[in-house]
Amino acid sequence: MAIREILKMGDERLLRVAQPVKAFNTPELHALLIDLNDTMLAANGAGLAAPQIGVDLQVVVFGSGDVNPRYPDAPVVPYTVLINPVLTPIGDEEEEGWEGCLSVPGLRGVVPRFKRLRYQGFDPLGNPIDRTVEGFHARVVQHECDHLIGKLYPMRVRDFTRFGYTEVLFPGLDDADD
Repeated sequence: MAIREILKMGDERLLRVAQPVKAFNTPELHALLIDLNDTMLAANGAGLAAPQIGVDLQVVVFGSGDVNPRYPDAPVVPYTVLINPVLTPIGDEEEEGWEGCLSVPGLRGVVPRFKRLRYQGFDPLGNPIDRTVEGFHARVVQHECDHLIGKLYPMRVRDFTRFGYTEVLFPGLDDADD
């Protein structure tokens, strides 16, 4: 339907806690999902949350089933629509990894995330989703779901010596994709 404007860090709408979706399989929800998907693909995103396009709902899309140009060495994450998510870490083990964000263009930072994770929620029809994942897939889910609680990845960076401009940190990566 439409490629939407992605809000950037500093916009107060990115700091809100999103509201749960109450009605599934509606024309409005399906239109939102098309916009999220089109916007994510146009920006080469690994995922996108509804608050990033100014919609105050607990909806995220992530993955594509293909290698992501912004994370060319990362494993493929299947395309997923996740509504009203609940994340449960499996164990206390964290791993650090580089993250970027469409709402924080041109920057990357090392962020600790839980290594293994169970996520639950619903698909667009209201059918339950219940998956256990690890590694990059778990990182992407945690990153996108942070948007639903008003957090951007720089808020989770612990060592700012490993935070900076993509073009400096990763000169071979096209920073137009960031």
